[in-house]
Amino acid sequence: MTVYQGFLSELRHKPQTTVEYFLAVGEESVPLNELIGTQLSLTFLEEKQCCSCGRKVKGKLYGGGYCYPCVTTLAECDLCIMKPHECHFDKGTCRDEEFAKTHCMIPHYVYLALSSNVKVGLTRKNRELTRWVDQGAIRAIPIAELPTRKMAGELEMAIAEHIADKTDWRKMLKGVYEEADLFAVREEIKAIVPAEFQQYLFDVDQLFEFTYPILESLDKIKSMSFDKELTIEGKLIGIKGQYLIFDCGVLNIKKHTGYKIEVTTQAPVEQTA
Repeated sequence: MTVYQGFLSELRHKPQTTVEYFLAVGEESVPLNELIGTQLSLTFLEEKQCCSCGRKVKGKLYGGGYCYPCVTTLAECDLCIMKPHECHFDKGTCRDEEFAKTHCMIPHYVYLALSSNVKVGLTRKNRELTRWVDQGAIRAIPIAELPTRKMAGELEMAIAEHIADKTDWRKMLKGVYEEADLFAVREEIKAIVPAEFQQYLFDVDQLFEFTYPILESLDKIKSMSFDKELTIEGKLIGIKGQYLIFDCGVLNIKKHTGYKIEVTTQAPVEQTA
């Protein structure tokens, strides 16, 4: 048995043949793949802190771990992060110009991904693998490269009139999806992309595919939260996207960024011949 204690920051991963996951708890990085099939206990110690400024928070954290002052002032918490087409940098009202230059005024991909269904999305160039795994995609391809986040958001909105831009997270966790050929969908999209974005479309031959460490699937998805129960424990049967999948339900780690927890792991039992 091993015990870790600290504030949750993220569910890290290596997007390789089978995605390898690590749970960031304080200064520790807990390897999770090797714990699948064993009992895992996570206990909320009733302390929260902002993931940005470190401020202790008694009430609610916002936007995946931010305190109220940070969520209302930081550029990464502005509405345009969720709605890139509403970027207002050119109006001179950006919360942080330096952040914009390093995160928004740089190349972005618009992509197609298959999780529960084919969806369109966008991500910063060179961050696409992380984005796809965070969403629990099993396949994905980039279809366009835009010079700024705003332009990528505008193209995404145009394509979203014909293809979904949301994922059914319950189906994603169950491994239920509508089969589709992403290359064929890409060809269909070319005909509906507005003329001003045609020059940014490109063809890629590589299909990116991801396999997640899942021992078994749940018939019914029950969402668990530290806001409802202090201790979440059970047999860890899989990990996908930002979710830990237990035999008793699922836990979205990203929603609990900034929660101080104690993680108790049970070492796998070695099989003897």
